[in-house]
Amino acid sequence: MRIFGITIPNEKRLETGLTVLFGIGISRARKILDTVNIEHSRLAKDLTLDEENRIRKIVEELKIEGNLKREIGANIKRLKDIKAYRGVRHMRRLPVRGQRTKTNSRTIRGNVRKTMASGRRKESKT
Repeated sequence: MRIFGITIPNEKRLETGLTVLFGIGISRARKILDTVNIEHSRLAKDLTLDEENRIRKIVEELKIEGNLKREIGANIKRLKDIKAYRGVRHMRRLPVRGQRTKTNSRTIRGNVRKTMASGRRKESKT
């Protein structure tokens, strides 16, 4: 099954298989399956063509994948343009949502681990 050019895995349950689409998490996948009256435990390979089309129709109405990424990018760009606090944090590649930065901000800053060794240089054998 393909939606927006992305293949839904055949061997996974549908509720987890739909989460490969950006913008669909487990709860949204469950709501979609409840709307079309399909069991959450069914596999994608076991769907009929009619069931696939009903799922595809609902998913295409949602804002996911490229449209969602474009909207998120536009929101961040707007914050940067108006020089809002959150926009400045994005520009400086620092945590945006109030996390501490003395420690624990390795993910956004990159995994920088500068620790000192014993301080002695090993003598080279020449």
